[in-house]
Amino acid sequence: MPGLYVHIPFCERKCIYCSFYSLENHEGRARYLAALPREIAARAEMLEREGVALPTFTTIFLGGGTPSLLSPEEIGGILDTLRSHYTVAADAEVTMECNPGALAEEWLPGYRDRGINRLSFGVQSFHDDELQFLSRIHTAREAEAGVERACSVFENVSLDLIFALPLQTLERWRYNLERAIALGTSHLSAYSLIFEGGTRLEALRRAGAVQPAPEDREADMYTLTMERMAQAGFAQYEVSNYARNGRRCQHNLGYWERQTSLAFGPSAHGFIRESRRRYANAGNLEAWLTAVESGRAPEVTNETVGTEAELEEIVFLGLRSLGIDRSEIRRVAGSDLSDLLPDRVARLQAEGFAVLTDERLRLTARGYSYADRLALEIIHELEQTLLGRAPSATTHVISSSNPSDSIIHETAR
Repeated sequence: MPGLYVHIPFCERKCIYCSFYSLENHEGRARYLAALPREIAARAEMLEREGVALPTFTTIFLGGGTPSLLSPEEIGGILDTLRSHYTVAADAEVTMECNPGALAEEWLPGYRDRGINRLSFGVQSFHDDELQFLSRIHTAREAEAGVERACSVFENVSLDLIFALPLQTLERWRYNLERAIALGTSHLSAYSLIFEGGTRLEALRRAGAVQPAPEDREADMYTLTMERMAQAGFAQYEVSNYARNGRRCQHNLGYWERQTSLAFGPSAHGFIRESRRRYANAGNLEAWLTAVESGRAPEVTNETVGTEAELEEIVFLGLRSLGIDRSEIRRVAGSDLSDLLPDRVARLQAEGFAVLTDERLRLTARGYSYADRLALEIIHELEQTLLGRAPSATTHVISSSNPSDSIIHETAR
């Protein structure tokens, strides 16, 4: 599932919880659209010079920001540029993120005709007061109307919802789930609210204006989500993601499976599996533009993933989704996971947290609730077994959240 990612940083209003790079000021839009093809081409030329044999890319993801602010012609131009410089499968999954408050519904057929085949809607709630708290620019009715219209044009539509808002009750969260199910979309991403550093939400928390929801309520909401989505025919395939009709997000699976992901645009992060390199672009539009326009790579970091970090990623990312790939552990560590940690693997199965198959150690629904904590414990034991010491500080960088005995946290757009 190798993928191509493009970060489109413009939005109408930055939400209070959002830690992704985005701009309400659109003055740099024309320069961005002119510079983006240059970065896409330059990356291809650089990798060719380095002799990196890239795979056929099976997914494209346009994220942000709010990509739906761009017209079908502008989106189509970006897709054409990607396809002209990289080998993209004819049946590739091509996702565009949408904001119901910044979507011209008459553009939907145009997006489809230019190559988009999957839409991801940042709805977040079907309660107007919750939307106002989150500083979303759409109403619940506008969200429903936009999704209904999208489903009439696209077969593959996803929704994002956020739970564990400070005053949100279990019943109000249940209503959000019921509305999402009733709309007939094929995929749901349900994230708990995170108080990310640098966001307005975190500033409000520090000022005492808002407080996180109690952990027991958050855990109840997570359990309700798993149970209700299963009843509705959605299979959970990652801590926060549910799909039906074979509609798992292939692009995100590529991240969790550590497939090559080339990323373009300000703040974009990429991974080149073939050379074990991760890179990050400048997280500022002006800095990114200056680099690209002057013919320089806009990267601020470019590093080779070492063996220890690779092992940590295999465990963390694997447990969050389809499970720890046993062949990957054997490749990196030289032994099978069940041989390295026989007691841990047996205990996880006996306590109902995981299932061991020939290919993977996969968490159960119960285990997903403790994924970060279990990952840290497994990494700790692996590093003690292989290196004879405690895990390094990098262990805590792989996940965007702190390990918790209650629930997994993840950010949402």
